[in-house]
Amino acid sequence: MSTVIQHIETLLVDLPTIRPHKLSMTTMACQTMVIVRMRHSDGIEGLGEGTTIGGLAYGPESPESIKRNIDTYLAPLLIGQPSHNIHQLRTRLNRHARGNMIAKSALETALLDAQGKRLGLSVAELLGGAHHAHLPVLWTLASGDTHMDIDEALLRLEQRRHCDFKLKIGANPVEQDVRHVAAIKDALGERASVRVDVNQAWDESTAVRGIQALQDAGIELIEQPIPAREHAGLVRLANRFNVPMLADEAVQNSRDGLDLVCGGFSGAFALKIAKSGGIYSALELAHVAQAGGIGLYGGTLLEGTIGTAASLHAWATLPAMAWGTEMFGPLLLKDDIVVKPLNYTEFGVELPQGAGLGITLDEDKLAHYSRH
Repeated sequence: MSTVIQHIETLLVDLPTIRPHKLSMTTMACQTMVIVRMRHSDGIEGLGEGTTIGGLAYGPESPESIKRNIDTYLAPLLIGQPSHNIHQLRTRLNRHARGNMIAKSALETALLDAQGKRLGLSVAELLGGAHHAHLPVLWTLASGDTHMDIDEALLRLEQRRHCDFKLKIGANPVEQDVRHVAAIKDALGERASVRVDVNQAWDESTAVRGIQALQDAGIELIEQPIPAREHAGLVRLANRFNVPMLADEAVQNSRDGLDLVCGGFSGAFALKIAKSGGIYSALELAHVAQAGGIGLYGGTLLEGTIGTAASLHAWATLPAMAWGTEMFGPLLLKDDIVVKPLNYTEFGVELPQGAGLGITLDEDKLAHYSRH
């Protein structure tokens, strides 16, 4: 008799951040994660995580909608189904439910975690094996205060925890944002790379002014300066400037990636398992990028340890991540809900070892931070 999925539980978990985290669309002081616990008839439990940024500020899914849609619509599609054929289960979810990429990603993560535990393999091994056991991780400077950001960057360098930094801009006038970024780059000099994420805040003409000034200041990468759907504009900006453009919200899946490559885009793609609907879809996008000569960057929706570990297992299977990763989500949180946190060291993070994700829940912490 084959193993089947017996029960799927979702929990809303609220964890405070170490400081307010300012983006163009919101400021965060707490991160809410949807934790998935998927139990199978062989006694194995798979863990997953669905996380977004600032409630509904970032995209169409909120923590509350992720939980409700899993409980009401997605979990019933999986309960009673064989546990082992993950591709078949992905197809089933996609056939019966539109969108809901973060929710689907959380469920796929739980399926992979359980399958890894069942076979005694890590998720990276399930995917074919890891090229890397240590991945570089940048840090986002998002206090909003120039001097505080400089001090924070210098401390991270001294600790040997991060040597690449990203700044969230777009909420202020262009000239103010450029002054802020240029001052930080000037203070850090050649010791660190500095990139910016505009989070779609500019129109194309504003982007031309802003990007020219940022390029002159020595900024190394410009992430999603204009709205996601403006593919032609992103191609024009990529071709106009020497500083590379990083497509993030503009490139959700392999079809988006193919459209941008065929349109003449050059630069980089940000991979996120949450925006693509899971690890497999994110890797499909990565393969399109590789075929088109596009650099890769491992992105985050500020997931906690479970979601971050899932992403790390995926990124580790890729031959090269030209622009590194931003898998710092757990470091932004004051506490954790796992027994053994991820090991951040030497400007990066170690790939978790062990079967599945290699992550074990701390039941007391989970109970403490779960929303009741």
